[in-house]
Amino acid sequence: MIQIFKTVEGSLQILNEITEGCWIAMTNPSAAELLDVSEKTNIELNHLRAPLDEEERARIEVEENYTVIVVDIPTIEKGHDMERYVTIPLGIIVAENLLITVCLEETPILKVFMDGRIRDFYTFKKSRFILQILYKNASTFLQNLRTIDIKSGEIERKLHISTQNRELIELFDLQKSLVYFTTSLRSNEVVFEKMLKLESVKHYPDDEELLEDVIIENKQAIEMANIYSGILTGTMDAFASIISNNQNIVMKFLAAITIVLEIPTMIASFYGMNFANIPGGKHPYGFYFVTSSALVVTIITVLIFRKKKLF
Repeated sequence: MIQIFKTVEGSLQILNEITEGCWIAMTNPSAAELLDVSEKTNIELNHLRAPLDEEERARIEVEENYTVIVVDIPTIEKGHDMERYVTIPLGIIVAENLLITVCLEETPILKVFMDGRIRDFYTFKKSRFILQILYKNASTFLQNLRTIDIKSGEIERKLHISTQNRELIELFDLQKSLVYFTTSLRSNEVVFEKMLKLESVKHYPDDEELLEDVIIENKQAIEMANIYSGILTGTMDAFASIISNNQNIVMKFLAAITIVLEIPTMIASFYGMNFANIPGGKHPYGFYFVTSSALVVTIITVLIFRKKKLF
């Protein structure tokens, strides 16, 4: 899908044709769409196609007439039983008279620009637009990190009473998400540093504060990802031991129950044998005596087990 936007007299408008100062937003474009944009903008097809590869690394590449910036952005991958946080590439191609974004899927990072919810956003101010995208990207990373922290807290509460591995698997998925985030954020940081030194991406005094905010937000996201990753690693190790201990407690309880129930069963088995002279067998109250004896022995056993905290 291709959408063309342009700021006209302070308002964002959707166009049908590529014009000077516009923004071309490409979301999972087809081969025909890629070829059409490549021919109209004189941008190599490989550079337009590169961000559609999920394994594409964050980088910055300067060509003769344009600059290619690829950064990693967070997204949610929906599975059968739960949502997973992963990262995908976002390509930003800065030409002389226009800007192109290429992404595999629709992302809220660009959606807020399309909806006109970003203040001081103009499609023809390409340097500021890039910084605004990068700032929104870092902010989205921070939001997802906070969500991961909340989810890990909910899983931890379940783990206190759990004897299964489901919760640990969920924590492991969150741990993987944090690894993806940390790797992507560090790659983005390298891109920022290179971008500061490029003459092809102009820096204006009015954008200095926004640039500082981008760098600060990204560094904060890296620190949060490292902190949460360390906490989750320790939590997983601790709760793996807790789950094992909970299973041992259950097995101990079942073993104690088995012993308690075995006592009356064993006594009844003795008196169920086919012998002529069983002690108390001919007594009129023999049945009650045997039953009472089994009950007393069982109660004594239960009291002993309770004292040893086996129940």
